[in-house]
Amino acid sequence: MEYLKSKSSKLFYILGGFFITNTLIAEFVGVKIFSLEQTLGFEPLSLSIFGIDGLGFNMTAGVLLWPVVFVMTDIINEYFGKEGVKRLSFFAVGLIIYAFLMIFLAIKLSPNTWWDLESGLIKQPEIVSMNDAFQSVFGQGLAIIIGSLIAFLVGQFIDVLVFQKIKKFTREKKIWLRATGSTLVSQLIDSFIVLLVAFYIFGDWSLTRVLAIGVVNYIYKFIMAISLTPVIYLAHEIIDRYLGKDLAEKLKFAASK
Repeated sequence: MEYLKSKSSKLFYILGGFFITNTLIAEFVGVKIFSLEQTLGFEPLSLSIFGIDGLGFNMTAGVLLWPVVFVMTDIINEYFGKEGVKRLSFFAVGLIIYAFLMIFLAIKLSPNTWWDLESGLIKQPEIVSMNDAFQSVFGQGLAIIIGSLIAFLVGQFIDVLVFQKIKKFTREKKIWLRATGSTLVSQLIDSFIVLLVAFYIFGDWSLTRVLAIGVVNYIYKFIMAISLTPVIYLAHEIIDRYLGKDLAEKLKFAASK
């Protein structure tokens, strides 16, 4: 099992584990809607886009992690190519489906009365039932799950495609262009697909509302993608030092093919 001890294998496990963990967490925490303005201590904005008024940066908590996931995608793409990204993406989707299936089964279990109503676990008087609270938090709608998974896969494949196309022209130069550029394009697609599937196809939102809210979400993701560009350079520096110049160049060359 010498191959398990190689630096390239260890790097793939570390990057893959971090990638999948962030993907799973993003799916679970996405049930919470938060106000970015109030979190930063500002009054909520009231934007008007495409005739839809009262819009602000009210987003799912998952947006905190999705930019990180796409940055990880670019780093994995750099050293292990599109095949490495595809394998991890399908593996992540499989684990997400498995996780939601287990949560669905847990929700269907009959709650113990002591835990549900009589225990000291209930600290807030407005929480009448722990079981209802559990179901409300973890029981995401099927439409949202489907929309999120489709958006994730499409976004990943777009990210890989754009990344490789840009790299053919830039070679090893301009890391920011292929990494940040591919993320900006994939996040644009991701921002609208999840809303279209979950709230337009399966829901009752108008197409105008979907587009308006998608624009707000993408503004946030655009800013985050640009802000994370220095992190990409830092990650490359750390990985190149860990692998050594020869092995790093060998992996990058193989990944580009």
